[in-house]
Amino acid sequence: MKNYKPRISDELLKLKLEAFGAALIVGPKGCGKTTTTKQQAKSYVEFQDEDERENYLLIANTHPSDLLIGDKPRLFDEWQDAPKIWGAIRKDVDDSGEVGQYILTGSSSAADTPHTGTLRISRMKMYPMSLFESGESNGSVSLHALFNNPESFNGCRSDLTIDRIKFAICRGGWPGSLKAQTDRAKLAIAKDLFSQTCEIDISNIDHVKRNPRWARTLLRSYSRNLCTMTETKAIFGDIVSTCEMSKPTYYEYISALEKLMIVEDVDAWCPSIRSKTAIRSSKKRNVIDPSIAAAALGVSPEYFANDYKTLGFLFESLCIRDLKIYSSSSNGTVSYYHDRYGLEADAVLHLDDGRYALIEIKLGQSEVDEGAKHLCKIESLIKEHNKTETQTPLRLPDLKMVITGSQYGYRREDGVFVIPLGCLRD
Repeated sequence: MKNYKPRISDELLKLKLEAFGAALIVGPKGCGKTTTTKQQAKSYVEFQDEDERENYLLIANTHPSDLLIGDKPRLFDEWQDAPKIWGAIRKDVDDSGEVGQYILTGSSSAADTPHTGTLRISRMKMYPMSLFESGESNGSVSLHALFNNPESFNGCRSDLTIDRIKFAICRGGWPGSLKAQTDRAKLAIAKDLFSQTCEIDISNIDHVKRNPRWARTLLRSYSRNLCTMTETKAIFGDIVSTCEMSKPTYYEYISALEKLMIVEDVDAWCPSIRSKTAIRSSKKRNVIDPSIAAAALGVSPEYFANDYKTLGFLFESLCIRDLKIYSSSSNGTVSYYHDRYGLEADAVLHLDDGRYALIEIKLGQSEVDEGAKHLCKIESLIKEHNKTETQTPLRLPDLKMVITGSQYGYRREDGVFVIPLGCLRD
């Protein structure tokens, strides 16, 4: 496709099709699933094509195997609109025994299927675009290269200014925003996604009518507490001050937003280096892309000139999004560490081979020292733990890193890497 911007998901999808009969790509609306999958599909069925929709759904409900006829890999876009197609694909993969036959995309994780598709239909998650994919990170520092050969790092320089970071946060990683001609139009994409989520999608996800005003209020409160461990009772209390919402209804709305892949909290990393009561285990509040939070709060890039505290939380959300994307080829998982003594790591990035990085996220250079001290302290606690727990020692971190919104990257004498987000790539 002309002007297609390569995605990190391209290689992941290629691998899925080499290993499995079918691949299911899920992700929030507007993240680029259809465009990406069409790069590798040789034929496709789009269930949301209004010219063909009625005919497609009729076939899918009466004789779904007829829709499987076509060049392979064959793409079924928004397959959840015709759930019977899942069983037809599963059976065909079983019968043929061939790999790379089908691709399915979906904008929700809610569709029920009679069979799991295990070992037949492999699932992968797609995010909005990272800063490297959108061309805003220069990609001079590869995350995987840093893990594999940290000694090769000899510094870097980011071209991303603080004003461009503010804009990237409010615009988000939505591919549609990159096609717009003006900054105002680029910022409108995330705002519209937020509005559509509250007005339409949160009710359509499971065909339960929900109040758009309540959805907006919930996401606004969530966004005010972004990248914090704020308890449910605090967010709920904020909501009920203006909405007559019950606690069960609150959880239903959160569940719907999770199925839509709008809300995506960060789990806690709880190593046994402190007592169980010392380590915080609640989830850190987050959304799939910081632009959703900016839209929910009703803020523009100019707003942050007088509110760097909120900018810091949104910057952390931006970094977590990109870390998830960059580590996806290694099945990376992102968690956080925090204890009641104030010791923290904003992100703990685990790769599937057991290696991991302790990461602090600091918008400005002045906060780097504090972040680095936290990481070194956690490492020292692990060393102390291993002196007494020789039977079950914990692995020491393979990387200690402070990700910043500043210009220059370097390695400190304590071994901590300082890396601008505008230099990172997969």
